[in-house]
Amino acid sequence: MRIPRVRKSRRGRIEIIPMIDVMFFLLATFMIASLTMQNLHSLHVNLPQGRAEPIQTRASITLTVTKDGNILVNEVPVSLDTLTPALQPLIPGAEANVIVAADAGAPNGIVVQAMLRAREAGAEHFLIAVQRN
Repeated sequence: MRIPRVRKSRRGRIEIIPMIDVMFFLLATFMIASLTMQNLHSLHVNLPQGRAEPIQTRASITLTVTKDGNILVNEVPVSLDTLTPALQPLIPGAEANVIVAADAGAPNGIVVQAMLRAREAGAEHFLIAVQRN
């Protein structure tokens, strides 16, 4: 006598929940990997210590002088000779403030020369950046 099979053949199923878990893991991995690959264009400037209240400025241009004597205008490298032409289009009028972020170890002569060139470009108001105590 032949016994009939009670078991029916099943079709394969794709389980969606493990696939979602794998996709989330891949997404998190790629997000973390992309954050570590990001290159932040920040300048390390050791500002002098001081007691100053924070000031809200409207339009400001940052003039940075590094410890090595390099000069940057809004993080764009310039020299003393090209500082005046680089600043002239950025200074809209008398209301623009130039924030001088000079490293504590920067040569004072270069800082003063950079400020004088900025004055030639039309800057009238200078703010000195300090690190609060």
